[in-house]
Amino acid sequence: MPGKVYKTAMSPVATSHMLIAAGTEDVQVRLCDISSGAFAHTLSGHRDGVMSVEWSASSEWVLVTGGCDGAIRFWDIRRAGCFRVLDQSHTQLGRRPSLLTRSTANKGSTLKPSSGGPNSSAKGRPSQKKMGNGVSIKYSAIARQVRGSGKQRLHPGMLSSQDRATAHYGAVNGLKMTNDGMYLLSAGSDSRLRLWDIESGCNTLVNFETSRLQATKATQLAMSHDSTLVFVPCMSTTKAFDLWSGKTMMDLRGHYENVNCCLYNSLDQELFTGGNDRKILVWSPSRTTTEELEGREGQSFAIDQDNWSD
Repeated sequence: MPGKVYKTAMSPVATSHMLIAAGTEDVQVRLCDISSGAFAHTLSGHRDGVMSVEWSASSEWVLVTGGCDGAIRFWDIRRAGCFRVLDQSHTQLGRRPSLLTRSTANKGSTLKPSSGGPNSSAKGRPSQKKMGNGVSIKYSAIARQVRGSGKQRLHPGMLSSQDRATAHYGAVNGLKMTNDGMYLLSAGSDSRLRLWDIESGCNTLVNFETSRLQATKATQLAMSHDSTLVFVPCMSTTKAFDLWSGKTMMDLRGHYENVNCCLYNSLDQELFTGGNDRKILVWSPSRTTTEELEGREGQSFAIDQDNWSD
């Protein structure tokens, strides 16, 4: 590697490649092939070192990187150049409605056909355009979205203002995607956490409570199995935030120095944290009083019985 390695990542859903994405002090993101031990190719676009890399949870070809230049870039590793740069000034309030809610709303807003003459039915039809081969194309909202997304993916023609957009006022040192691949959480050296809608590329304006984050190191974030809690190392503590409201749900204190990383085990619902004090702490959910009483009742006979009785 050309310099210090900040972060490495492998795709959790990849079936056709074995690539490791590496973010280093260099401006280029390097993809390393495990089978050959060589660089597959490099991704150029950042203007400073790359401190965080994260693969998409829904596509094995999409990689997200965060750099010291404050930019978050989306890459399709099969193509040259990034196809999206997140801009903190592009916002939407809260999370978008679910697919079921949107489909119900669309059904309710469907226009009923009028009972007029034959001309009235012609007015209600969507505008069509005849092609040379006789195929008609309906100009609907879906077609406009397809054309818009096609323009957005053209990196060589990307405007300079869009290419220089920033997601944080400082380095982006932490990225974590939700398990459904629909939202992205970013942490910056400006001590800000931002939640992004990946489909629209907008900042959802979730107001995470003030917390002090490390500015000179890459931070490893963790998320619960249902993507409702996010665990963030905040100096010598680890805070658990509600992902959709930004409120602090837990404040885990146990390390004597700064916490660098955390990992969530969804099988046992345990959290592992590692810090500069050379300790790895395991955090388990607290048992309720009823569970403790039930456990004691079930083990009462086993406790009273000894191994020496006939």
